[in-house]
Amino acid sequence: MLVINNYTEFESFLGQELGVSAWHKITQDQIGKFADATLDHQWIHIDTERATTEGPFKATIAHGYLTLSLIPYLWKQITDIKNLKMEINYGIENLRFMQAVVVSSEVRLRVKLASIANLRGVTKATIAAELEINGQSKPAFRGEVIFLYHFKD
Repeated sequence: MLVINNYTEFESFLGQELGVSAWHKITQDQIGKFADATLDHQWIHIDTERATTEGPFKATIAHGYLTLSLIPYLWKQITDIKNLKMEINYGIENLRFMQAVVVSSEVRLRVKLASIANLRGVTKATIAAELEINGQSKPAFRGEVIFLYHFKD
């Protein structure tokens, strides 16, 4: 795990891969709970029988936004950013969903520090993120995730 204590340390990784998370298995239970939380009960996500017989993937698939919601969890497996007053999810840019994530697939996050700026004491870090699917050549998504970090000093 990469430990970062301040802006200067963070900046030293500009343009470099920061790491890769552990694999995370997408379960039908997780898909169902996400459907309930977001009120998105489209059959391709929750109706296992129909998805098997009528769906293009022959199984249910995770919501695209479920895969995105894993970013903070998986990011914390890659980096331990210390000495913070606050951390804010600031945005996502240039995101493309590239492949569906079929139930029981394993995914992991691969990240690179694309840019970093000191905005009057606030660190704006743009992370190039790719969610890999175990056994697949194409990722689930690719995009840039932007975090704001307020370091204590």
